[in-house]
Order: sequence, then structure tokens, then C-alpha cells
Amino acid sequence: MQEIQELSLGEIQQFVLSKGEPSFRAKQMWEWLWKKNASDFASMSNLSARLRSKLAQSFSLYKLQIVEEQFSKDKSSKLLLQLSDGQCIEMVFIPARQRVTVCISSQVGCPLSCSFCATAAMGFVRNLHAYEMYQQVFLAHTLAQERHNMRLSNIVIMGMGEPLLNFDAVFQAIELITSPQGLEMSPSRITLSTAGIPNEIKRLADSTLNIQLAISLHCADQLKRQALMPIAKTHPLPELSQAIQYYHQQTQQRITLEYLLLGGVNDSIKDAEKLAVFCRAFPVKINLIEYNSHPFSIHKQSPKERLADFVACLESKNMLVQVRQSRGGDIDAACGQLVCIKLNKIKKSSLNCDLCDLIDYYDFLLSEPRFS
Repeated sequence: MQEIQELSLGEIQQFVLSKGEPSFRAKQMWEWLWKKNASDFASMSNLSARLRSKLAQSFSLYKLQIVEEQFSKDKSSKLLLQLSDGQCIEMVFIPARQRVTVCISSQVGCPLSCSFCATAAMGFVRNLHAYEMYQQVFLAHTLAQERHNMRLSNIVIMGMGEPLLNFDAVFQAIELITSPQGLEMSPSRITLSTAGIPNEIKRLADSTLNIQLAISLHCADQLKRQALMPIAKTHPLPELSQAIQYYHQQTQQRITLEYLLLGGVNDSIKDAEKLAVFCRAFPVKINLIEYNSHPFSIHKQSPKERLADFVACLESKNMLVQVRQSRGGDIDAACGQLVCIKLNKIKKSSLNCDLCDLIDYYDFLLSEPRFS
């Protein structure tokens, strides 16, 4: 049975007319689906019983199911959500004194095999539909109102998956989130984080979304970066830099570079200097992130002194830099910790094979003098 949330307004209108109903019923249904996030057809009270019966016979209407919610000592929480096919994703709800942020997922698993990310252990299962991303946001919006008497303030598409590899669905979800028929959120309050897909970054620059862009850079040395992030092999730093420059030219926005500090890998003064050189081509804000370990981690956190030296080096080169405070680390809800499998019951031999290759490749490179 087809999921009604996958239909456009025009397709819903065609269905309504085919059943002998007036066309305005389609807009009523659209409001139930997106503005009110109806959980079933029976609740669509301003539709006739006959039309509701026809809808139930013709379409499914699935809402994300909360399987589990874990609460952190810092008041953030991680929700395990079940999709209609039984697959699961994780979402992070982050309340603060004056705002509430949600971190949503765009894929089940992830195909990129980054060495520092727990989601890589899942491999790639499938893309999320636009309505599955929208429902994560609507759920967070509801929790913000019920628990904190506030509207949802910010959305970060930084959870499981690479959003630019699911561009069309992400685009549709954001249009719904910002639409007057949806949640009416400002696009400036939505940040998309990508590992760096140059063609898709350019496509985003040419779109009408007008959201904030963050690049998960993590290293400005090509050899190191491709060891950490295999995507850098096919999309090297010069190509990524060109795409970022294009994005700035088209949008006039300052992008954010996310840089995860890994002890003894990318946290030296030389690494900071290379990062500063990379950033000269466009206006940028640098977010430094302290590493969050997980059961399959092959990295360690950079020492505080090393972090301080890294920051000082960047600031001496007039870089705009801040150390981002991760939330939810005690419940594995911080950056790079999201995964929907019991990692402590899985051995390396059962990991995504691309990640195993990466770990072996990384171990080889780590022994080389260039990493000292």
C-alpha cells in the first residue's frame, strides 16, 4: 500500500477528484498531514466518513515510533525511532536555556565509512524519505512545547547519514519544514552538515533553500584526510575548496568548517597551519570538536594542552574559531556516536567491510613519519 506522505499536493488532488470529492479537500488533507501531523485518517475530522474510508483503503499513514529514549545528565536526550520497514534511526533532542535544537538523521546508516564515526559500523541501509525527516522535526517541535514551553529553535541535519547523498528528499523535507503549510521555520535556523560532495554543494548553492552549510573537514592534509574519510579520495581538497568558494559566491554566506581533533593524528601546529591556509580562500568560521569515543573507536581525544595550542595558532592567523561543546556524550548521543546496533556485541570481522579496509589503511599510515 502506498504511503500517502510520499504524494504531492497535486497527486492528492487528483485522488480526491477521482473519488467525486471537491478539490478543496486536497488542501484540507495536506494540512492534516503536515501542519497537524495526523497519526491516522480517522482523526481528519473535517473530511467525510466516506472519504476517510477511501483513504484508509488506498493509502498507509505511518508515524515514527519511539522505541527508546535515553536522557543525559546535561538534559539532552537520544531517541531511537522505528521506521515503517522496521529499520531504526537515532535523533538527538538538545534543550538549552533559551533554545531547543534537534539533530536529525537523513539516512539509515551511512556509506562513507569515516574512521571516527560509529554510524560507519552500520554500513548503508537506505535513504530516508522526506516525511521521515519531517517527522523527526515535528516530534522535536512537540517535545519542545510539551517539556519546555518553547518552539523548536534550530535544526541540524548532522545525525546518521550524508544528507547530500539524499539531496532530493532532504530538499523536500526542508521545503515542508519551512512552508506555511508545515512548521513555518526560518531556513536560517537549519544547518546541513556534509562530508563534502562538491557537485552537490554547488547544487545546494544554486537552490532556493537558503539554509546554513557546515563542512565536516577534519583535516586539511590530503593524505591524512583520505585516511580518515575515504570520500576524500574521489573528492580531494582542491575540488572541495572550489565548491565552497562557489557556494559563498552564490549565497554570500559564511560557511562553518567542522574539525574533529584526534589525538596525535590531526591536532599538531602543522595541522593548524594547513587548516589556516585552506581557509584563506573563503570567509569561514571554524568549529573545533573534541573527539567522542565509542566501542569501535580507533582514535583518542586530543589533550587539552594540544587543543589550546591549536586554537592559539588559528587565532594568531586571524581565524574565527570556537571549541564546540558536545552534548549527550554520556549516552552516546554526541557527534560521531549515533548507531542503531549493539556495538559491544560486534567484532571487527562483522563490521562494514569498507570500514575494515579503512582501519587497516589508517593503521598503515599512522606508522608513517608524516603523522608524527
